[in-house]
Amino acid sequence: MPRPYSLRRRQAATEETRARVIAAARELIVAAEGFRGFTIDAVARQAGVARMTVYYQFGSRRGLLEAVFDQMAARGGMERMAELFALAEPLEALMELIAVFGRFWASDREALRRFRALGALDPELGQALRARDEWRRNGCRAVLTRLAERRGGLDGEALSEDTDILFTLIGFETFDTLAGAQRSPEAVTPLVQRLARAALGVDGKWPTVS
Repeated sequence: MPRPYSLRRRQAATEETRARVIAAARELIVAAEGFRGFTIDAVARQAGVARMTVYYQFGSRRGLLEAVFDQMAARGGMERMAELFALAEPLEALMELIAVFGRFWASDREALRRFRALGALDPELGQALRARDEWRRNGCRAVLTRLAERRGGLDGEALSEDTDILFTLIGFETFDTLAGAQRSPEAVTPLVQRLARAALGVDGKWPTVS
């Protein structure tokens, strides 16, 4: 049987290799050649590993792409999504939802801008981004459902419209546009919170979260 020390060393080496491959994949996607250069062979060369190592770790190019997104989400603080749903006050959860995305969009702004631009050109990348966007939409709907229930009524059509509004307001394009060259997307959070309160008909006296 392998000794625990040997198992730990093997696990550490596997995790280091995985991190190196993910970093190589991200670098290739944001490089000038863009998503065309994002192949298993190219990633393997960039990371200094065998192509079968990449397949073993991630299964496919799409699996590797999802791993890149997962790492960006982790570094951007998206674990706060689980915590905000535990907040007792739905208005506080709404403000925190906006703050979570403000921090995430600010965490790797240039790469996120590049990914979303390339997603309009490459079907595979675009599909992966749309799947992630649907998670955001579902988060919006969940928070707004709680808010509607607290207000005493749940109108399906109004909820759908409000979900579309909030989904748009907390999207990367909104934060990036409002940030411009002078602010970070994270600094835009209070502006988006004000827009959300106005658009959703929420009393302006509710606190913001940054």
